[in-house]
Amino acid sequence: MKNRVIKGSGKSLFKSSRFKLSVTLLVVLLIAVLAFFTLHGQKSSSNNQKTILLGSSPGPYSELFLKGIKPILEKEGYHVTNKSFNNLLNADVALSEGQVDLSVDQHTAYMKNFNTEKKANLVALTPIPTVPTGIYPAQKITLKNVAFGDRIAIPNDPANTARAYNLLVKAGWITLKKGTDLIKATKKDIATNKYNLKITEMDSATIPRSKQDFEYVVLPGSVAYSAKISTKKILLAETLRSEYRLVAVTTKKNAKTAWAKAVKKAYQSTEFKNYVKQHNNDNYWVLPNN
Repeated sequence: MKNRVIKGSGKSLFKSSRFKLSVTLLVVLLIAVLAFFTLHGQKSSSNNQKTILLGSSPGPYSELFLKGIKPILEKEGYHVTNKSFNNLLNADVALSEGQVDLSVDQHTAYMKNFNTEKKANLVALTPIPTVPTGIYPAQKITLKNVAFGDRIAIPNDPANTARAYNLLVKAGWITLKKGTDLIKATKKDIATNKYNLKITEMDSATIPRSKQDFEYVVLPGSVAYSAKISTKKILLAETLRSEYRLVAVTTKKNAKTAWAKAVKKAYQSTEFKNYVKQHNNDNYWVLPNN
């Protein structure tokens, strides 16, 4: 009698275990199927996205996008909106977190530095028109008046700091050590300082209102634009390296979406190039080669 009970209990336990295993496998399968369709749906939704949210920061590049690119995209059925940030760093953080779709206010060197520092995955879609960095007058109005001990202000963010040192080399005021990575040049890389210039690295946005404290200042094009300083006043413009050409930027996951391709196409269109030519007074914009 006891043996029969034990035998029956074993069969019942075996059947129960098989049932639980089957249920578990079914649940896992359902989760996998749901995950697949969810991800597929998200990808499809992103690719079919018809609203593009620009994360803008002060300067001419977002303005050029809104005036020259937005109308082209709207003809293609896209709705373009804008969210303003007080600086490029905040705009890039928002972009990397998916709060906005696009930025048009940075060059490749800045983007790569941001990716390194923030462990982000921003990528360039296409080169866009660029305003070069230049040496501008402050207390002195010509380069030939440079003298021993003159003070010069340059941007303090790594990408534009290196850009400024390259410009001082072009002016013949300093030289850099042999083997210096020109995209990462710092004050420590200076080999000779012909006039013993007193170089101050500072927030580029504050340089225009500090001109009274310097003989010369180095300003990125966007900063000069925001401060309403005409590019006609540039004493020496940089030789624009590819790393310093402005680019339209998005996240890696959005780089191949239909809307991202539409942005790239718009920047490379004849319509946009004609728009820039019509609004390029004093050769303000340096156009990409594409």
